[in-house]
Amino acid sequence: MRHNDSHSRHWWLAMGLAGMSTIALGAFASHGLRGTLSADMLRVFETGVRYQMWHVLAAVGVLAWRSVQPLRGQMLTLGLWAAGMLLFSGSLYALATTARTQLGIITPIGGLLLIAGWLSLAVTGWRQRGSEEKDANKL
Repeated sequence: MRHNDSHSRHWWLAMGLAGMSTIALGAFASHGLRGTLSADMLRVFETGVRYQMWHVLAAVGVLAWRSVQPLRGQMLTLGLWAAGMLLFSGSLYALATTARTQLGIITPIGGLLLIAGWLSLAVTGWRQRGSEEKDANKL
């Protein structure tokens, strides 16, 4: 059974735009910021790009999984990753381009949200396994 709901459509749109912006930001870092930022700040910016892309790809995987087997924890995982990308990567982009070091306080909060998303994914997968075993025992 395929699962398509308006929430999934919005998540597909959001992750498509997040992936597109990752490519644009990476190109901006390589072509627009090189020579403008210090090597350290360029690495900070590129770290934001890298973490954003990995989490976009992971979110697309969860969305694909959700389309064939919707589970409660999938939406929580997506929400945690989206908030984490915004705070983690967003704060790194701002830190690198504005040199406002006080923005660095936001970065670990975003990192914790990303970690929480991975924990949510693990719990969701674990619970799925339990429900499959219950279904098999009914046969």
